[in-house]
Amino acid sequence: MAAFKAAGASVDKENRVRMSPGKVTDLIGKAPSEIRLCGRNGKHDILLGGKRVYAGTGGTALNVYEPETGQNHPATLEDLKKIARLVDKLDNIHLFLLPTYPNELSIEQVDVNRFFAGLDNTTKHIMGGVYTSEGLQQVIRMAETVAGSAEALRERPIISVITCSISPFVIDGEYGDMVVAAARSGLPLVCPSEPLCGATSPVTLAGNLVVQTVDSLMGVMLVQAVNPGMPVIFGSVATNTDLRDYKYIAGSVEMGLLNAAGAQMSQFYKLPYYATGGMTDSKTLDAQSGYESAITSLMCALAGSNFIHDAAGLMEFAMTVCYEKYVIDNEIIGMVMRAVEGIRVDDETLAYDLIKEIGPGGNFVTARHTRRFMRREHYQPALSDRNSREKWEAGGGKTTWEQAAGTVKAIMETTAAKLPDTVRGRILAEIKGIID
Repeated sequence: MAAFKAAGASVDKENRVRMSPGKVTDLIGKAPSEIRLCGRNGKHDILLGGKRVYAGTGGTALNVYEPETGQNHPATLEDLKKIARLVDKLDNIHLFLLPTYPNELSIEQVDVNRFFAGLDNTTKHIMGGVYTSEGLQQVIRMAETVAGSAEALRERPIISVITCSISPFVIDGEYGDMVVAAARSGLPLVCPSEPLCGATSPVTLAGNLVVQTVDSLMGVMLVQAVNPGMPVIFGSVATNTDLRDYKYIAGSVEMGLLNAAGAQMSQFYKLPYYATGGMTDSKTLDAQSGYESAITSLMCALAGSNFIHDAAGLMEFAMTVCYEKYVIDNEIIGMVMRAVEGIRVDDETLAYDLIKEIGPGGNFVTARHTRRFMRREHYQPALSDRNSREKWEAGGGKTTWEQAAGTVKAIMETTAAKLPDTVRGRILAEIKGIID
């Protein structure tokens, strides 16, 4: 509350914060409109802002689905390491948001072990939520060691932190303290909210959007009150509820609409945006899993969502991940990104002279123009089967998830993107609680 008061807000005896429209606008305006999130390998750096679109993993799933058996097993720290290794080799997944909660760890062990598992197994940017203030400090110290120094980490932030508000209109005391601590660290911070239609927001999509916008802006404003100019990301995990039993819904078209609308709000406020899409409520890798994941990711992307989190791997109301689904979603995201690219229209692509030259009844198969554009104009799938039935059957007649399983196996046989031995040794010696 002290930070809000210092920024000119009034706080009543019920701890309700009120601020004039002018001061609200001023605080929001202090936040940068673009934020660079860096990987250990610079080729994975991404710049959030405007209408640039990226996609990544997400969630805090408790289970891992095994399509061979049709059963789940509790997610472990080893699963998290393997998923990081897998995502490191999937080119259409741009960022690694820590996707699982290792069931065997105590809450005091979770933060440092989750972030270490990410940093030690992928060279992509690592984003994640934190559970304790001490864990946050351990994570920052570890990232500084990997980056080389505190200054180097701020210059090239290889990690970012998520801290959520509680819909409607609540900043929890413990999480509020972590927002303040994260803001003082200078590292990029995401402030998402998760209003649910008919439960923690009005049932209408417009009413939900109002709650989501206010909730996320509360976090943005608190960060700027603590540390003006601090990199902060406006975020949405908004969706609807199944009003028959008040379940959280992850694969609905309304979730796509709400998060696409959130992109428009972020563009209005000139803030980088963290959207949610790409999930499914299916319990298996079936048609529902594919169409729900594709529709919500595509809607968010075409609206200009800067980072679509949860876009890979998640299923069953965000409670479960699946190795093979990461590979399938990598394919979906590749197609989505091709849609974002759109249709290039200029003299070369209109090919008017070539059309005139070929004329009625001709064909374009042998034209140099075809060879020049055939690969860059059309997305080349790595997983989708486009063979004839005869060739497909001769190759084993594999389903999509079976083909994805082959990709998982091949990636797991490659060398992991481990930290340098000297850096690993220093982290393990200086930071307590890491399970190697």
